[in-house]
Parts: sequence; C-alpha cells; structure tokens
Amino acid sequence: MEVKEIFVFVMKWKIDETWTLFLDRDGTINKLLPGDYVKQWEEFMFINGVLDAIPVFNQIFGLTIVATNQQGVGKKLMSEKDLRSIHVQMLEEITESGGYIDEVYYCPGLAANMPECRKPEIGMALQAVGDFPNIDLRKSIMIGDTLSDMQFGRNAGMKTILITDE
Repeated sequence: MEVKEIFVFVMKWKIDETWTLFLDRDGTINKLLPGDYVKQWEEFMFINGVLDAIPVFNQIFGLTIVATNQQGVGKKLMSEKDLRSIHVQMLEEITESGGYIDEVYYCPGLAANMPECRKPEIGMALQAVGDFPNIDLRKSIMIGDTLSDMQFGRNAGMKTILITDE
C-alpha cells in the first residue's frame, strides 16, 4: 500500500486531531534488512515517501507514535544505547523534513519469552496511554507491515492498515 492509498483510509474514517497514529518502524518507516537488524545509523534507510508523509500525518492526527519490536537488543546484537542513538538520528531527520514523532516506544524482549511489551501484545499501546492520557485507542490507527502489527492494533482496539513493499 502506498502513502496516497493510506490517505484514502484516513479520509474515509473522518480522522481529526483527536486521533492518534501508531507507526511500526522496520518495514514501515525504514527498509528492512533481510535476516538482520538495523544495528547502527549507517544501516538505517528511510522508505521512499515516508519523510514526506509524516508532516502530512502530523497535520491530521493529534499524536504520532512509533511502536517497534527490537529484539536485536534482547539478542545482544546491539545495546539500548545504540538503539536510542538510531532513534535520535531518525527523529532529527524527520524534524528536518518538517515532521515530528511524539514518542518512540520499543520492546527489546525476545519473541521466545513473549514479553507483554512485544507486539502483538498491547504493552506499548498501554504505555503510550499512560504517557498521553488523551489517547483513545478506539480513535487510533496502527500502520505496519506485519500481521503482528495488525494484531497489536486489533488487540488494542485500533483500526489497522497493513502496508506492503509491492
């Protein structure tokens, strides 16, 4: 699904500033590294159109949140400091392009351990609601590239949009 197709859904659902946008990171904001993890900034590549889309989303939604599983930390392939550095640089590039992300939530836990923060569980959504009490999950959209992202959104009561690289 392309950015312009996402806007069709946004318009259909009559989104306004009382809504929250949740975005996955890998495969949604940046390109996936097949069989690997983005472990340093040099490996991070924005997907075409993302830096143009985020400022437009910011004009529509009240909040824009990133919720991302990052088990590369749990596997000790990178540290949380490395991950924070990647996120700081990602946010700087988004800001330089005229957009912003209100907060980035991540789960470093391993899938095998099934932590409550890891999508499809709703721990990151609940953390966002705790930090931003005005979030109504029924007035939120999750955009991601995996079925886990979609299940996360549904489990939290959000609308969901699955994007693909086609």
